[in-house]
Amino acid sequence: MAERAVNYLLEKLMPFFESEFKLFTRVGEDVEHQKDRLELIRSLLRDPDDLEDGDEELKIWVRQVRDAVHETEDLLDELELLQIHNHSDGFSVSLRKISCCIRNMKARYRIASELKDMDCRMRNILSEHRRFISRYEASVHASNSISADNTWNDQRGDALLLDNNDLVGIGRRKNKFIQWLVTGCSSRRVISVTGMGGLGKTTLVKKVYDDPEVKRHFKTCVWITVSQSSSTEELLKDTVEQLFYEIRQPVPRGLESMSTVKLKGIIKKLLERRRYLVVFDDMWHMYEWEAVKYALPNNNCSSRIMITTRKTDLAYMSSFESKGKVYNMQCLPEEEAWDLFCRKTFPDHSCPSYLVCICKSILRKCEGLPLAIVALSGILATKDRCAIDEWDMICRSIGAEIQGNDKLDNLKKVLGLSFSDLPHQLKHCILYLSIFPEAYLIKRMRLIRLWIAEGFIEAKEGRTVEEVAEDYLKELLNRNLIQVAKTTSDGRVKTLRIHALLREILILKSKDQNFAAIVKEKSAAWPERTRRLSVFSSLPKGQHQRSVSQLRSLFMFGVAEKLSLHKLFPGGFRLLNVLDLEKAPLRKFPVQITNLYHLKYLSLRKTEVKIIPSCIGKLQKLETLDVKYSSVTEFPADITNLHKLRHLLVYHHRSKVRSYAKFHSKCGFKAFHEIGNLQSLQKLCFIEVDQCSSTTIKQLEGLTQLRKLGILKLREEDGRAFCSSIERLTNLRALSVTSEGKNKAIDLRFLSSPHPFLQRLYLSGHLDELPKWIPSLHSLVKLFLKWSNLKHDPLVYLQDLPNLAHLELLQVCDGHILCFKSGKFKKLKVLGLDKFDELRQVNVEEGAMPCLEKLIIQRCRLLKNVPSGIQYLTKLKVLEFFDMPDELIMTLYPDGRGEDHWKIAHIPEVYFTYWRDGGWDVYTLEGFKESSPRSGIVMRSHEHRNLWKV
Repeated sequence: MAERAVNYLLEKLMPFFESEFKLFTRVGEDVEHQKDRLELIRSLLRDPDDLEDGDEELKIWVRQVRDAVHETEDLLDELELLQIHNHSDGFSVSLRKISCCIRNMKARYRIASELKDMDCRMRNILSEHRRFISRYEASVHASNSISADNTWNDQRGDALLLDNNDLVGIGRRKNKFIQWLVTGCSSRRVISVTGMGGLGKTTLVKKVYDDPEVKRHFKTCVWITVSQSSSTEELLKDTVEQLFYEIRQPVPRGLESMSTVKLKGIIKKLLERRRYLVVFDDMWHMYEWEAVKYALPNNNCSSRIMITTRKTDLAYMSSFESKGKVYNMQCLPEEEAWDLFCRKTFPDHSCPSYLVCICKSILRKCEGLPLAIVALSGILATKDRCAIDEWDMICRSIGAEIQGNDKLDNLKKVLGLSFSDLPHQLKHCILYLSIFPEAYLIKRMRLIRLWIAEGFIEAKEGRTVEEVAEDYLKELLNRNLIQVAKTTSDGRVKTLRIHALLREILILKSKDQNFAAIVKEKSAAWPERTRRLSVFSSLPKGQHQRSVSQLRSLFMFGVAEKLSLHKLFPGGFRLLNVLDLEKAPLRKFPVQITNLYHLKYLSLRKTEVKIIPSCIGKLQKLETLDVKYSSVTEFPADITNLHKLRHLLVYHHRSKVRSYAKFHSKCGFKAFHEIGNLQSLQKLCFIEVDQCSSTTIKQLEGLTQLRKLGILKLREEDGRAFCSSIERLTNLRALSVTSEGKNKAIDLRFLSSPHPFLQRLYLSGHLDELPKWIPSLHSLVKLFLKWSNLKHDPLVYLQDLPNLAHLELLQVCDGHILCFKSGKFKKLKVLGLDKFDELRQVNVEEGAMPCLEKLIIQRCRLLKNVPSGIQYLTKLKVLEFFDMPDELIMTLYPDGRGEDHWKIAHIPEVYFTYWRDGGWDVYTLEGFKESSPRSGIVMRSHEHRNLWKV
C-alpha cells in the first residue's frame, strides 16, 4: 500500500515538468530529484504490509516512506494552488494581482526549501533500504513466513479436532453433503464450499470426511491442507505424500526433485482404478486447482473432490466443469448463534438473566460468525459473572480487545489473511469501508464514486474508471470480504455491508497506517495529522483551531447539531479531495467549499440546501456533484465550467395526497444553456427541459459519455431534436423520459436506431404506439411504461425480449383482457399492472413467466378475480393487491368461502392494501390488519414501489 501511494504521487509529479514552475530552477530541480527518488522507492516496495506485523523496524521504515510521500504530495498540491490567479481586468484588480504575486513568490521559496529538506529525507530513507530488503529475502521469506504458516496450520488443525459438543448447526448441513458424496452419477464430481474466513468451512467438511458412511463408500480418502503461499510443486508433492501414506506404501524416491509432470503422473496412476475422495482445504488461487485437476482422474468410479475456499469464483469454476455442487456457507442464524455462545461461555450452558442484554449485544457484533463467537466466549468465560461492568466494557470496545488480547490473535489472523492476500490496488479500497459506521448499508455507486475521487482506481485502456471500479468491487465480493445487502429486481448490487468484526480489524489497520481516523464522541481527541476524517453522531466540543493541513477527505454521519465548517475548521482544509455531508444539518451552501480547488467529490444529498452559488465554477476538478433529495432546482451558468464533472445527481420527490411511494412526482432541475460543455458527464438526472429551446436539447448529443440520462417535462414539439440527440449517445445504459404531464405525448417516432446496450428504459407520457425499436433491445432488463395510452396490447411486442426481468405498466392501454402466452417472458421476475381502467381479466397460460417472483396488481377497479392460471407461477413469492375491489378479495378468503384461494395457496406472501381513514392499511390472507403504511413492515413489503429512477 505504500507502493500505491508512491504510484499516485508519481502521477501527480508529471505535470510539473511542463508547467510554469520550471522557471523556478530550485523548485523544478527538487521536483525532478523527488521523481527519481520515488521511482527507486517504488521499485523497492512490494506491499510489505503483511510483513510489518512481525518486524517493528520494517514497520517504522514503511511509515517513514508513507509520511514522506504524503508530505511531498501536499507540497505539490500547494504549488498547484499558486497557479490559480484572478484573471479579471481593472486597476484595483491589477494591484491585488501584484500583491498576490509577491505572496506567491514567498510561498514558492518556502515550498522550494521544504522540497529540499524532503529530498534529504528521501535519501536517508533510501540509505536504509538494503538492510530491509536483505532482511525481507533472508529472514522473512525463509523463516518468518514458514513459522507463520506453521502457526496458521496449527490453528486450522485445531478446527479438525473439535468434539460434536462444540458444534452447532452442523447436522443438517452434514447430511446434505453426505448425500452429494455417496449418491449421483458415476463421473468425477467437485463439491465446493465457499464463504468468508471463520465460518467453519473446514470444520463442516472434516465432519463429513470423517463420517463412517463416507469412509465405507470411498476406497481412498485423502485430506490436503493447502498453504496460502504454497507453490504448484509443493501442493503436488504434498498430495503424493498423503496418498502414499493413505495406502501405506513408501513415498517414491527422488520426490523432492521430480517435475510437476512426473508428480501428476504418479497421482493419476495411483487413483485411476480407485473410488477416491480428495479434500483440498482452504484453496486460495486458481493455479492451485489447475495444478491438480488433471492429475485426479475421471475414472467413472463415482469419485469426488471437495474444496473449501474463500473465493467464490474458484468455487464455481472448479465445480462447473464437472457439473458439481457449490455450497455458499452462511453465518449462523440467531438461535444457533445464541446456543453456541452459551455453550462456550457458561458452564451450565445458560446465561444469567442480568447478563442477557449485554451478551446479546456482544453476540450481535459477532454477526453469526462461529469463530468470533467461540473466541469472544473464551474471553468472557474467564470473567467474573458478577462484574457486569467488565462485560459491558468488552461490549463497548471490541476493537481494543482484538488489538490487545492474545486470546483473539487467532480471530485476527483468520480475518486478516484475506486482507493480506489482496493485490495492492484493492487494499485501499477495502480499508475505505472503515470510514462508514457499524452496520451501515453502503450504496454501491456512492462507494465507486468515492474510490475514483480518492485516486484508488487504476485506469485501463478502453475502459472507464467506473468500469474498472466495478471489477474491483466484484473481486472484493468474490473474496467474501464484503457482502451484498440488497439487490435490484434485475440483479444489480444496490447496497453493501461489511462484517462488524472485519470492520474493527480494518479500523485498526487504518489507524496504524494513518489512512483514516474516526471521531465518535464529543470528548474524543482529534488526530493531529490524518488523511481522512469520519465524524459520527456528534461534533466535538470546542471550536478551537484544528490541525487539518493533510486532510483529504471529510465525512459526516448522523450529525444532528448545526454545522458550521468555518467554526469547526477555522484554519480551513485547502487540499480536500472529498467532502461528503450527506444528511448533514445544512441549510445553506457553505461558501468556503468553492475555494477547495482540489475537490473532486461533493455530496450535499438529503440536506436542506436550496441555492448553489455561481462560484461553484471554481471547482475545476469536481467529478461528482450529488444534491439528490435536497431542495436544489437550478444551477448558475458557471456550472458549465466544470469540464471534469462526471456525475450530476439532482432530483427530489413531491408527495401527492393519496399517493403511495411510486406515485410521488419527481422534480429535477431546470436545464441550463451550454450544457454541452459538460462533455465528461456519465450520469445526468433529472433535467427539466420544458422551457429550453431545441438548441439546448440538441446540445445533449455532445454528451457522448452519458450512461444514464433522465429527462423531465419533454414537450412533444421537441421530439425530433431529442431523438436526434439520443441516437448519438451510444453509451447509454439507462434512459428515463417524462412528458409535460399525464395527458401529454412523447414523440419518439424519429428514434430509429435502438441502442444495443440499453438496459433500463422508463417512458412516462402518451405514445399511441409502442416504439418499433423496443422489441429489438436485447439487453433490456427493466421497462416501465406510464400513461402510454396505447391502442394495442403491448405484451405482444414485449414478450420475446430475451433478458427482460422487470416490467411495470401503469395506465398503458384500455383493453379488457391481458394474456401472457406460454413460453413467453422467459426471464421476467417482477411484473406490475397499475390503473388499467377497463381491464376485466388476466390470463396466464401454463409455461408463461416461468421465473416470476413478484406480481403487483393495483387500482384495476373492474378486475374481480385473480389472474387465471396464477397457479402455474410456481416460483411466485410475493403477490400484492393495492386498492383493488372488494369482490376480488372475497374470492381469496382462506376459510372456504373464497373460490380462488386454492390458486394462490403456494404463494408465501400475499398482501392487500386499502385506503382507510386517511392512510393505507395492509392486510394478509388471514384477514387481520398487519400494519399502517408508515411502519417498517409495509415499507419493506413495498420497497419496489420507489421505481421511477434511472
